[in-house]
Amino acid sequence: MEPEFWHERWRKGEIGFHQEAPHPALAKHWPSLGAPQGGRVLVPLCGKSHDMHWLARSGHSVVGVELSPLAVDAFFSEAGLAPTRRAEAAHEVVTHAPYDLWCGDIFSLRPAQLPDIAAVYDRASLIALPPAMRSHYAGWLAAAIAPGTPVLLITFAYDQSEMNGPPFSVTDAEVHALFSADFDIDRQAANDVWASEPGLRKRGLTGLTESVYTLRRTRD
Repeated sequence: MEPEFWHERWRKGEIGFHQEAPHPALAKHWPSLGAPQGGRVLVPLCGKSHDMHWLARSGHSVVGVELSPLAVDAFFSEAGLAPTRRAEAAHEVVTHAPYDLWCGDIFSLRPAQLPDIAAVYDRASLIALPPAMRSHYAGWLAAAIAPGTPVLLITFAYDQSEMNGPPFSVTDAEVHALFSADFDIDRQAANDVWASEPGLRKRGLTGLTESVYTLRRTRD
């Protein structure tokens, strides 16, 4: 899971994780977060997700973080947008209102570089990370947002012996182990989505549960 793994996936177009429409859970569960209208929404490991367009249409400005410059360029190109670019320490920030996409390693971003985040949307970040990196990510996220900030988190759970990630299996117990020290956790839904994931069935899965959580950053 070194950066080159993801660069190679994007170079080869092996991006089965990319969806051609916004995730259904986004429209269903986002209103429950109470994110302020016009607030800045952080989308970690955003790729070229159409979910960012949904958030923008809902009145938010979007702050994405993505390792692959190919993904960032594809996002703007496919939307017919001509962004501007600037260097920010180890990152390139590619911008066209209402989008700011930070291209580079998410773990090298400091909280001060991402001020005024009103909410977080994680559909493909936690489940993209192997076990050894998940606690680092949970700590990074807790440090990056202020108390009271809500997070919409979507995970997969399956028999990890049937398939190597990503996406990785992240159980309900692990979500609580990772986040309970810094977040209130509410599991909104747990759905059997095996039938709707043919690509993962081909990789050997015989069962797949998708869970949707709302987290809220507690006070230190």
